[in-house]
Amino acid sequence: GVQYSGIWTMQQVNAAIAAGTWPVPPSPKLFSWGNNNIGMLGLGNTTYYSSPKQVGSVNNWSKVDGGDSHSLAVKTDGTLWAWGYNATGQLGLGNTTDYSSPKQIGALTGWSTVSAGNSFSLAIKTDGTLWAWGRNTAGQLGLGAGSGNKSSPNQVGALTNWLNISCGHYFALAIKTDGTMWSWGSNASGQLGLGNLTAYSSPKQIGALTSWLNIASASAGGFATKTDGTFWSWGDNFYGTLGTGNTTSRSSPVQVGALTNWLKVSGGKYYGLSVKTDSSLWSWGRNDAGQLGDNTFVNRSSPIQVGSLTVWSSTACGNNSSMAITTSGTLWSWGNNNQGQLGLGDTASRYVPTQIGTLTSWTSVNNGNDFSLAISTS
Repeated sequence: GVQYSGIWTMQQVNAAIAAGTWPVPPSPKLFSWGNNNIGMLGLGNTTYYSSPKQVGSVNNWSKVDGGDSHSLAVKTDGTLWAWGYNATGQLGLGNTTDYSSPKQIGALTGWSTVSAGNSFSLAIKTDGTLWAWGRNTAGQLGLGAGSGNKSSPNQVGALTNWLNISCGHYFALAIKTDGTMWSWGSNASGQLGLGNLTAYSSPKQIGALTSWLNIASASAGGFATKTDGTFWSWGDNFYGTLGTGNTTSRSSPVQVGALTNWLKVSGGKYYGLSVKTDSSLWSWGRNDAGQLGDNTFVNRSSPIQVGSLTVWSSTACGNNSSMAITTSGTLWSWGNNNQGQLGLGDTASRYVPTQIGTLTSWTSVNNGNDFSLAISTS
């Protein structure tokens, strides 16, 4: 049959079927808002925006991720794009020039997913190969000892079984298709999960398990869920970032509670968000700007439920602002808003989830450092 690229929410699929207009090719548009001092919103300028603004006029965006001050994206045709700050080559364009509009990285197609970190970038192709570029002062590119900064994508090893990646602050986490979990880069807080504080410039396997499903990196820590629905964390724990009920840092993965209904997890600056299998929303860690969404400024060392609704689909953590999408495709935000990063049309902070506009077509959202990127199919 005919296949269409892009992402639909279940609400959109059901509505199209009911209206007799299915299948219809989706039209995924890219939107951005918040801090834009180096052009990381991709809008061709350095103007801050407190409401979502469409990036360009094309409607073929597939994946997007925001780093400290740069952005990466993949289009539905498999091409790779970047914009924003580029002092260490993190845009992958072969230079160190900043760009305020999306620029294609090379001419190749076949890119699948991206992750933007603090001045470095990682990407996986559809053939399962892993690529890295940008800053490499702590071995965060995974290219081995003696490798410096790279301004163009370099393949990490020769393996073709990389599945998922997440960039932290000068370190990286990854999962392979066999369910193993790997890490490399800076390790001063045990954020590599390897049982030590040694930095590594090449990927190292975390334990021997083959049941890892979902990963996310916090500033100096990691979160992961397994196929059995358990939730695990490791690294710095000063603010209760690990959700383990204390502030003791860990250099190896430790289980958070005993529940087996954790589904998706995201990490920000010393805090985390998660959606469970019942579509409830949970948060933990640092809460100095209300980023946990519980209407307080109290740090939480154990996960707490955000409200009582069971409508949540995915989450995104930033510096100290948070985003979430519901199963009906609506987009919500809370936390610090001094640069309009909540997308609510002003710079007033919110301490509980607040809906952004009225659209019901949001499919993904990602936070950078005080800026946000999201894809909508309408």
